[in-house]
Amino acid sequence: IILVLVALYFGVDPSVLLEMGSGGAPSYETSSELRPEAENQLAEFAAVVLADTEEVWAEVFQRNGQHYTEPTLVLFTGMVESACGFAQAAVGPFYCPADRKVYIDLSFFHELKERFQAPGDFAQAYVIAHEIGHHVQNLMGTMAEVATLRGRVGQAQANNMMVRMELQADCFSGVWANHANRLRQILEPGDIEEALTAASAIGDDRLQRQAQGYVVPDSFTHGTSAQRARWFRRGFENGVVDTCDTFNAPDL
Repeated sequence: IILVLVALYFGVDPSVLLEMGSGGAPSYETSSELRPEAENQLAEFAAVVLADTEEVWAEVFQRNGQHYTEPTLVLFTGMVESACGFAQAAVGPFYCPADRKVYIDLSFFHELKERFQAPGDFAQAYVIAHEIGHHVQNLMGTMAEVATLRGRVGQAQANNMMVRMELQADCFSGVWANHANRLRQILEPGDIEEALTAASAIGDDRLQRQAQGYVVPDSFTHGTSAQRARWFRRGFENGVVDTCDTFNAPDL
């Protein structure tokens, strides 16, 4: 019932989610055994957001004469093995281009609310949409290109490329929010503010200041709080992939 209600909130056909859990397309991997009810609800919410991103990006790619290959969302607890290696929950949500899967430890959503002071369903949706943004970059060839270029430059330049890639994923999450709201009017008052709060909460400058009391800009890999919020808003306000060209932007 919860799954259907959340699906209706996002305007997603509930049958899509029911098919995912009954031998349909392998886009969602999780186990509910011994999982607290609260985490089950988060897992169901994540499945709905995933389905919504798939609808949006399939349409965007089709408009450009391309085919969108759906990623797989893997929900785990504690530790997980991916094609990119082993990862612990402390790593946070991540995307592995080698297996085209998005990995999220459900405890991160609790951390987002408590540690980062970024509560709300849409803050969680932003996190998922950001990782899906990396999948879009992978399909576009951007991730492979950046990986190659990073091997030819110094550490500071390599970090700068990572920042630009992360900010583009933030922008892509904004593009998703724009299209999802245009198609299904999913946004409620305060939703965009929730996403902006989440984007700001996990900026490199804020995290470094909290951890060590000072910031080292050359070591940034995700962008500042202001940059992350700015690029999400840019994607949301324009809804066009071309406006997310962070790699040629003179000012981030």
